[in-house]
Order: sequence, then C-alpha cells, then structure tokens
Amino acid sequence: MIRLAVLAISPRLLWPLLGAFIGLVPAPAGADDAESSPATLLPAPIAPVPPLLDRQHVEAAVGRLDDVVEAAMAKTGIPGVAVAVVYRDEILYAKGFGLREIGQPALVDTDTVFMLASVSKPITSTILARLVGDELFDWDDPVRGHDPSFALSDPYVTENATFSDLLSHRSGLNTGAGDLLEDLGFDRETILSRLDQQPLDPFRSTYHYSNYGYTAGAVAAAKAAGEPFEDLAQRLLFEPLGMSRSSFRHADYLSHANRARIHVRVGDPAERRWEARYDRMPDAQAPAGGASGSILDLAQYLRLQLGAGTFEGEPIVGAGALATTHLPHIAGRLPADPTERAGFYGLGWNVGYDDLGRVTLGHSGAFVLGTSTAILLLPGEALGIAAVTNGEPIGVPEAIGSTFMDIAQHGEQTVDWLSFIGGFFAQMMAAERDGPDYAEPPARAAPPRTDDAYAGTYDNSYYGPLVVEADDGMLSMKLGPADAPKRFPLTPYDGDVFTFEPIGENAAPLSAVRFRSGGDGSANSVTLEFYDRAGLGTFHRN
Repeated sequence: MIRLAVLAISPRLLWPLLGAFIGLVPAPAGADDAESSPATLLPAPIAPVPPLLDRQHVEAAVGRLDDVVEAAMAKTGIPGVAVAVVYRDEILYAKGFGLREIGQPALVDTDTVFMLASVSKPITSTILARLVGDELFDWDDPVRGHDPSFALSDPYVTENATFSDLLSHRSGLNTGAGDLLEDLGFDRETILSRLDQQPLDPFRSTYHYSNYGYTAGAVAAAKAAGEPFEDLAQRLLFEPLGMSRSSFRHADYLSHANRARIHVRVGDPAERRWEARYDRMPDAQAPAGGASGSILDLAQYLRLQLGAGTFEGEPIVGAGALATTHLPHIAGRLPADPTERAGFYGLGWNVGYDDLGRVTLGHSGAFVLGTSTAILLLPGEALGIAAVTNGEPIGVPEAIGSTFMDIAQHGEQTVDWLSFIGGFFAQMMAAERDGPDYAEPPARAAPPRTDDAYAGTYDNSYYGPLVVEADDGMLSMKLGPADAPKRFPLTPYDGDVFTFEPIGENAAPLSAVRFRSGGDGSANSVTLEFYDRAGLGTFHRN
C-alpha cells in the first residue's frame, strides 16, 4: 500500500521532498501485508530491520535499468541521463544515456559532469560531519560562536541558532529567503548580510526550506576551519574519495569539455521541445545548490554514505557525526490522516521509514532553468541509486530511482512512477503559476502619468536602490548590484500600475509595479509585487 500526504507547498520546497519518494515503495513481495505486519505497528526504528533483499534481487533490478531509463527518456524527450547503483560497497551499475546538449553529437558517459543542484546539501552536511568528527565544532554549537557576522531578525535566534538548526531548515527563515537577491546577481556575502531583514516563523517548530540558511551554516563551519568552503570540500571529501570531477565552483563545471548543458522545455504544451537556453551560476548558494560532478563521483559518495563514513577501508568521516545527519531533526511533511506516514528532514537529507520500518534517505535537486537530480538510499540494505539529468524538473530522476527500488523489492514495477511523480511536479508547478494575470490590461485602463512623475531613485534596505529611467518615451527600472544592475522594461497597465518580466531561477510570468503618488503628483514610493513576498518589496523615493 502506498501512502502519500498531499503537499500544499511551493515547487521550491518540492525538489528536496521528492527525494524521499523511495519511502513510498511498498513492502517487498513475500513480506506480510503492510496493514497487518507487526513491523508497521512498532515505532521505527526500535531495532534494525534485517535485510530483506539479496544480490539476486538487486542484480535483477539492475538488469532492467536500461529499459527503465530509455522508457523515461522516450516518454519525456529529456536530453541526457546518467545513473549509478551501489550495493554492499560495490558499484553494480554506472551508465550514461543521451546527449550532453540537444542538437549536438556528444554523448553522456560516466565522466560527464552535471550540475547537482540541491543534491549539494547532503554532500555539504557530509563535509560538516567530517569537521564535527574532528571535534572542530559540535552540531549543537551556536553558529554565531564561529561566525560573528551571522544574524537573523530575532536576537534570540541569532544567538542560539545551531548548525543543526540551519541544516535542518528549522531556523524560522521562510522558504526561498535570499533566493531573489541571488537571481538579481548579488553575491553570497551580501545575501547573508541581509538575512536579518527577513521575517521569521517560530524557531525550531517550523520547517521552511532555505538555501541561504543552509549556506550560512556551511559558511560558519568554513570559518571555524579557517578555509573557504569550496577548498574544504576538495580537501576533506572530493580528494579522499577520488571524486576528481566534482567541485562547488561553477567555473570548474564550465571548465569541463565533457559537461552536460542544462535544458528547458519551450513551445506549446502539445509540441514542446528541449532547448539549452540558460546557464545557471549558483556560486552564491554553493553549499546548498552549487555542486557539480559526474555519476561515477556520485557513486563513490554513495559508497561512503552506505559505508557509515568509511571508504575502501579508510575512515573518512566520523560514523557518529555522519549518523546524526541521517536522523530526523524536524517533521517536513505531516500526515493528513493516521494511515499516512510523516516525512522528516535530517541534516541535508529527507528521512523516512517504509512499511517495514526500514530507514529511507534521499534528496532531490532541481534548477527550473534546466537540471534535475536525485539520490535514494536504503541504508539497511546497503543499497543506493543516483540519477542525474540535464533537463528541467519533471520527475525523471526520482522516477528512475523509485522504479529501480520497486523492481528490486517486487521483481517487477508495481507503480507507474514517472506518471505519478511527473503529475505531482506538474501540479506543483501549476500552483506556482497561479496568481494575477497581467497579460492584458483592463478594458478601461487609465493612462499613466508623465514619465517625470515616476523617474528617479527609490531606496530599499534589502534590495538596494531602484532606479526608474525614461528614455524615448519608455520607462525602465534598474535593480541589483551597483556594478551590474539588471534592467527591466516597464509596460503601462492601468494608471500608476506597470508590468515587468522577472528573471532568474525563481522567475514567474508578468508581475506588477505599483507606484504611489505624493501630494505633488509625483510617485513617492513603488512596490514590486514579485519581490514583495516577504513584505520587503516597497521602495521609497530618496
């Protein structure tokens, strides 16, 4: 029986939660029915669940993987995929499929470098576990003790937020806090320095997926180590594991000739085609989403995880510190009724339990601009799968992983995972697009004032200055870092309301710019609807 809580969440929260789909796979054939099995009546885990799979089960599923991947590619047209399976410290399968770039002949292979997006998070928590194991700091240390610049809007949270709080998304920062600054081109230091203006939900009792809360924790760890985070990753993890094609620097990804370009779907829904339209530069949030690497590199990483921190007989990460990352730290998904299972977030991992009480670990990664990835683990079976793609998130890597686990446990696929998970993605993306439609102005739209009424500089402590300019009868606004602001044309909509097209990973359809006038007829403030999600989007004329 598959139990799934209905999630009313933003797609930005969807990507990590989908990494836990492994926990939805029913009990293996031959096991007692989930409704009556004693294992399902006990709080899990009371004791380790004995392994239920053997090499024959796993190898049979591996033998079906080519067909699983090729069917997913045929149905979706996604350009490139790479998959690896690790079982009992052995890489049983590693293979690339399709194209690095649509329209180009170069093929994906096991050395092709992909952007990993939020699969970066469990990699980062593993690096921090290494430092915890080396006793440089403890998971429950307040981060401000290691990074005095860390600050949030509540002084108590500022002083008491720990590494565990930030890496489990329970600081109170809202989902996406800081992401819109990144879309505008602001750097990591600037974004982190402005988090103290973000409103907070209750500390340690609310779960909100925050890339920059997570990044703040990694930055504090790097400061404790006296070394840039990107260098720590190379020295403490990538080099010991032989992950020679992995990095947290986007320039390193771009330097590889054998890399997968990211792709989005364009055109009408009935005739969509894939196109390598964008680059996505995630250096500002690198610990949360900026890693890149090959499928062979990820296979080595899975060996470390399933080996409790040991790799080829050598201890790399302290077993206790690593195990802490796998524990539930907060409920990320609460069941709608008692027949459903809750989902939890650890430190960089979605943590769940299947019908037999086995721990499941997973994480998805996605950039709407063109990449999707997933890793799924059954630690008690010493089994893991990684799947990476160079296409926008539509559920392909999650479906490949869940289908593989389904076949390993049942001998056959029992659920159409691609349709199930793909439909879930489509539902969440449609919900994100819901909102005011500014495509056409009202039938009786009022004309705008003269350009001089709007032109000028407006201040905002979070986003920085907004400059509205008039040029040949056209208004535009400039917003972003002083050395490289982004320019947005403004289109009259209705009186003092204009529209503009947002940019970046979190971009949405047309949004509104609402000017408000003072007593002299000129605008004295303006609110950018798209940038006002947390109430920070109003600018005042200086």
